[in-house]
Amino acid sequence: MTIDLTVTQVLAGVGVLLALVMVWRAGSRKARAAADTARAGARLLSLTGRVLVTAGVIVGVQWLVITHGRDSTLLWVVLGLPALFSAYTLTRALTVTAVDGPRRRGDRR
Repeated sequence: MTIDLTVTQVLAGVGVLLALVMVWRAGSRKARAAADTARAGARLLSLTGRVLVTAGVIVGVQWLVITHGRDSTLLWVVLGLPALFSAYTLTRALTVTAVDGPRRRGDRR
């Protein structure tokens, strides 16, 4: 069994393959851009969640010591130490340390 193809048919086949490769590459670029955007949004939500959970733990411990504790030194420690931790956490959360922008081909990581 032999296959006889004309030059036009071979060029048409190569053209179709080239078009498929171009469509596939364009789709992968869009998918990568969407994944980068989703990752940046997830980082912000993750950090916000950790700040809120930490604040809830701090408030819970303070409430327990204030309502059930009678020692004034323990009261000052429970109020002061979490204030330092929360100040550190909020400072880190609100400080921009890096800008994650889209990378171009050939940029260094």
